[in-house]
Amino acid sequence: MFKNYFKTAWRNFQHQRIFSFINILGLSIGIACFCLLILYAYNELSFDKFNKNANDIYRPYVWFTAEGMGNGNSSEGYMDYSGPTSATLGEAMKKNFPDVVNYVRIQLPYDESLLRIGDKGFRSSVTYADPSLFSMFSFPLKYGNINTALNNLNDIILSESKAKEIFGSDNVIGKTIEIKIGSSFQSFIVSAIVKDIPENSTIHFDILGSFLYAEKYVNGSIFIGNDFHYIDKQTFVQLKPGSNLPHDSQRLQSFLASFNPGYLDGVDKHATQAGNEPPVSLKLQLLTDIHTSTLNLWHDFPRVDIKTIWILLLIAFGILLIACINFTTLTAARSAARSKEVGVRKVIGALKKQLITQFMAEVYFFAVISTILGLLLTIFLLPYFNALAGSSLHLSISILPRALLLIAGVLFIVGLLAGSYPAFVLSSFKPLEVFKNKLRIGGSNTFTKSLVTLQFALSVVLIISTVIILEQTQYMINKNPGFNKDNIVVIDASEADPAKIFPLFKQAITQNPLVENVASAAAGIGAGKSFLGYSDNRLSADINIIDTNYINTLGMKLIAGNNFTGTQMNDTLKSVIINETMMKALGWTTENAIGKTIKNFQGRNALVTGVVKNFNYEPLNKEIKNQIFITSKDKGYANFYMRIKAGNQLRTIADMQKQWNHLLPGVPMKFSFLDEDINKYYQSEKAWSKIVGWASIISIFLGCLGLLGLTTLAAINRTKEIGIRKVLGSSSKGIAILLSKDILKPVIAAMFIAFPVAWWAMNKWLQGFAYRIDISWWTFLAAGATAIIIALITVSFQAIKAAMANPVDSLRSE
Repeated sequence: MFKNYFKTAWRNFQHQRIFSFINILGLSIGIACFCLLILYAYNELSFDKFNKNANDIYRPYVWFTAEGMGNGNSSEGYMDYSGPTSATLGEAMKKNFPDVVNYVRIQLPYDESLLRIGDKGFRSSVTYADPSLFSMFSFPLKYGNINTALNNLNDIILSESKAKEIFGSDNVIGKTIEIKIGSSFQSFIVSAIVKDIPENSTIHFDILGSFLYAEKYVNGSIFIGNDFHYIDKQTFVQLKPGSNLPHDSQRLQSFLASFNPGYLDGVDKHATQAGNEPPVSLKLQLLTDIHTSTLNLWHDFPRVDIKTIWILLLIAFGILLIACINFTTLTAARSAARSKEVGVRKVIGALKKQLITQFMAEVYFFAVISTILGLLLTIFLLPYFNALAGSSLHLSISILPRALLLIAGVLFIVGLLAGSYPAFVLSSFKPLEVFKNKLRIGGSNTFTKSLVTLQFALSVVLIISTVIILEQTQYMINKNPGFNKDNIVVIDASEADPAKIFPLFKQAITQNPLVENVASAAAGIGAGKSFLGYSDNRLSADINIIDTNYINTLGMKLIAGNNFTGTQMNDTLKSVIINETMMKALGWTTENAIGKTIKNFQGRNALVTGVVKNFNYEPLNKEIKNQIFITSKDKGYANFYMRIKAGNQLRTIADMQKQWNHLLPGVPMKFSFLDEDINKYYQSEKAWSKIVGWASIISIFLGCLGLLGLTTLAAINRTKEIGIRKVLGSSSKGIAILLSKDILKPVIAAMFIAFPVAWWAMNKWLQGFAYRIDISWWTFLAAGATAIIIALITVSFQAIKAAMANPVDSLRSE
């Protein structure tokens, strides 16, 4: 019996090759897109779950909710990694809480360090951790002994890929690497090789040193290279399975009070609390929650906006739904011409259930082929998707069971959805009516038209979303940040001694007529850069230490007062320049701010000598914070800024490299362009817009396939009507317009569904940006017009074909 079903399905496939191919292709593409987006979302949502102890590893952090604490903002807080408690926090928690069975301290890299092997120099980030990292986390070693790998202060562990990059082989235990710590190179011995850390791991490292070394040598000077940096330590604790400690705020609060009472003593007695939350509290964050966390924590790991993942999941299911609808409408169109076959089968004794089984078997035959092709297409497209999304996804054995289960479920639903309608409708035909041609499948095609309406509504929503996301991304990239970011070369001089090198480099480079201005600053601008933090009981601010030429070089505007002068560096009263936001926070205006004093700023009073116009030094999804500029006796700081003339950039940079190599032989010049550093803030938005853009293109393509099926079905149902109209004198053009007009009605209806949905979704998305575009009406008009034009082109081919048919052929079967 099933062999006969298969033969029949294969004959129908051969009889309608083009239609069958289109049907299979549409579903295959939909399944492939669904798999790629699901794989991306799964990777983001499964961060750190590969660790065997993932559900028991927590990160303690101090949370400030009182006005004047932490960032200085009410009901906000930040992660505190530094201070006297950092090095002993895990040890103290293990001693005080029986729930804590293990802990590890990790010092994150602030920036890349300069490394040397013989005469070969290169850069890499260096992380430091306790040996207990490997007993808590699932980071298996490829070579070496886990029990002795970090026993000595100068032991380091390399990832297998980093070892191959440096030495050409990963079996390099005992080899020596020199790392620049402070102003000199220190020797380290490779004691183990760890297998490459999974991409979906919060903690990543290529070179891992002993935390004890960092504690003894790096932290003492708070310098990596010659650059002052934050000491970014994190402590992770492993709890007993089922421990209630993360939810026991009373025990955690008591521990904080005894362990570091300074946190609580420093709270302003008049500060208001956020609800029932204490002004300062110790909390525990589950490891697997870090990647998608919305907590406002300082110097945290890179995270993903969970809203983006949910939207991607909605898009994935939306595309799959579009593909399923397309498959259903095309299946109905293919089945519409088989009414006589059903009549013949019934006359010779076929039962209704046999006919239903026959049609369902055929649908599942096509669905299985589509699924297999969809999976093969997923594998083929994965490298291109990785390039598009900026990811490094791969299909692993660990997700195969879940993937197969999901695909099997999708296959079942698709077959049921696509096969039920034609199977039950066709199997219900009465043979006499079939042979007299008194029936039409689907009547007015209300079901298929409803499906096409939904299909195009989803497509139009994606088109509008793509346009708005692209507009917002371009707005952020092109918006004037409040200074001139173009034609500025930034050199990272953290591995040098900026105070000595900067005046020499400046003197040499300004001889080049293509260099217009040179300045230096302690803090950089752009992705991965940080400012010094300051807070007291009144307010907080981001601090940057700059030289006297910084504001002019970057093209910033002073709206009150004057720039720094050389004499101000030696004044007893520290001179500062503040931004507009801070001026307003202090209740001042441009008329009275100059000459005001900020009391007890970094241990001394500060005199406001200037107010700089607000500029965006962080992504545009953040409001501008309070900012303070200071200067000092130093001759230069770690970030060199050179404004160069447009054109001849390669020639100018070559001259800079020549001067740099002359001053610092053996230290490669690390440079970038300021506008590119700023644009890196929006890499995720760029990738996001590309993904949604391709999703909208694919959805429109699938929607057109659905329209093709609906047009074909309409033409089959109205074959004799078309023949009669032509006999009575109707032109082919008139008949084509008649068919097109009826088919376009679902597309028009889709607009009324899509427009409010798209506006609501995109308005919600834009609320995450402090600086955003306004959604304009032309976006909806353009998206609707595009969808109608594409639909019209699709429909016209089949409509013209039906209109051009010979009316004799249409009427002969009567």
